[in-house]
Amino acid sequence: MQITAQTTEQNQLPEVWNLEQCIAYAKQQNIQINTLRLTTKSTEQDLLLSKAAKFPNLLGNASQTFNNAKNADLVVGGFQSQSSFAGNYSLGSSMVLYNGGYLNNDIKQKDLYIKSAQFNAEAAENDITIQITQAYLTILLAKENSVYLNEILETSKAQLKLGELKYNAGSIAKKDYVLLKAQLATDNFNLITSQNTERQNVLTLKQLLQLPSGYELNIKKPEVLDATLPVVNLEEAQKIALEQRPEVKSSLIEKEAADLQLQKSKASFLPTLSASGTLASGYSDNQKTPYPTQIDNNFYQRLGLSLTVPIFNNRIAKTGIEKSKIAIDQSKLNVTNTETVLSQKVEQAYINVLNAQSQYTAAQEQLDANTENYRIANEQLRLGGISTVDYLLEKNLYVQAFQNFIQAKYNSVVSLKIYDFYKGDPIKL
Repeated sequence: MQITAQTTEQNQLPEVWNLEQCIAYAKQQNIQINTLRLTTKSTEQDLLLSKAAKFPNLLGNASQTFNNAKNADLVVGGFQSQSSFAGNYSLGSSMVLYNGGYLNNDIKQKDLYIKSAQFNAEAAENDITIQITQAYLTILLAKENSVYLNEILETSKAQLKLGELKYNAGSIAKKDYVLLKAQLATDNFNLITSQNTERQNVLTLKQLLQLPSGYELNIKKPEVLDATLPVVNLEEAQKIALEQRPEVKSSLIEKEAADLQLQKSKASFLPTLSASGTLASGYSDNQKTPYPTQIDNNFYQRLGLSLTVPIFNNRIAKTGIEKSKIAIDQSKLNVTNTETVLSQKVEQAYINVLNAQSQYTAAQEQLDANTENYRIANEQLRLGGISTVDYLLEKNLYVQAFQNFIQAKYNSVVSLKIYDFYKGDPIKL
């Protein structure tokens, strides 16, 4: 049954994933996010309980007793066994009329807790979104690098084949031929390393998505990846982030909840007024009066008001107020810390964008120059106008330049997406 269920689940998954699908799937399946959603549901139940506390309760009670005892018989002497049945029935209700605003503040506080839990879930969604974006683009980087290294490998194979013909013809020395064979082995090693890296990165994304074991994950490469885009200035991005990010909203709500806790604590010094009422009746078979008549005769009603005034409670109320004040100060620090950390993250993302784009521009220039040198070196090698050592030097410079370019391009894309995400833009490729 488990294998069948897993197969059915895998059949419902897409054959090829784009980034948007990965993010949407993770938001639905991630255990941490779903745990926070359950926390929200639990807090909703707490709110319903707080609201219900304002209404009267209703308690019913029914008891039926059987008594059997030996009593002295004053007429004939000795003892006589006697048994009896009796029943008591009641309905009681009570409600709080006034308690210093405790119940109203408790309802407001629970409502804030729901909003805070929702924002915490949103913050977790944002975190997983960034992690998936980084993992997804890392796979694309590895894939592009593997394609490029495979092309290099094919070129090395052709060059080795040509070198073998030249060596057999006596046109090149054996050391040059051996250098070409060594280069082919190096290129093959680089390709295998890149493919291994790609597989590891795919596994990382699968783990983030929490996909079934054995599922083959394939991702879609976008047609265009913009590595250089206009960048919003830092001050504006920080302003937007502080206004919109859920972690800031959650910390502000926690501050409001702490204020309400202080009001609830102050209610401990105020009197509590409660109302109660009871309807009750009963019967006993020791009486000759019929059952309905007994129920009617014994029926009574009670209404009452109860006022409780705190006079001395061993400093419980005072301690509650002082601890609530401390919690307010702590919540203020949490707000400040949350805003500071977020501002620093946005600033770091801004710096990352500037650095990545400047590196990308430099890498592009480096690649253009080394591509032309490599093209010329290939032609010179074919015509015998360059030594094998000099050719391999140009080739290695080209390989390094191309890998720098790919790395710089994807770094620029990732930094742009993350920076835009901090200012409220959804991540799309």
